[in-house]
Amino acid sequence: MQNIESSRRVLVCQNRTCRKQGAAKVLTAFQQLSGSEVAVVASSCLGQCGSGPMVLVMPEQVWYSGIRPEEVVSVTEQHLQGGKPVKAMLYRKFHGSAN
Repeated sequence: MQNIESSRRVLVCQNRTCRKQGAAKVLTAFQQLSGSEVAVVASSCLGQCGSGPMVLVMPEQVWYSGIRPEEVVSVTEQHLQGGKPVKAMLYRKFHGSAN
């Protein structure tokens, strides 16, 4: 059985709307902060236009919306390294209330 950590991916939408909202800087921040155990991928549209930049952590299917480059540190430290999604930043459409 493959370790969940070794197959973890962070998809950062790079489609038109997300790019206008700063997704390229978010992608760069993840690439700089994430270790070799996490694959950071520039993805095509994740189907949530207008809520970006969108970030999807796989295989857990944890969605983050409106991510700013300076928030990548929190996601990296708390979620990718610590195993606990950053509740205040979760995409409410898929994860309900942030409470």
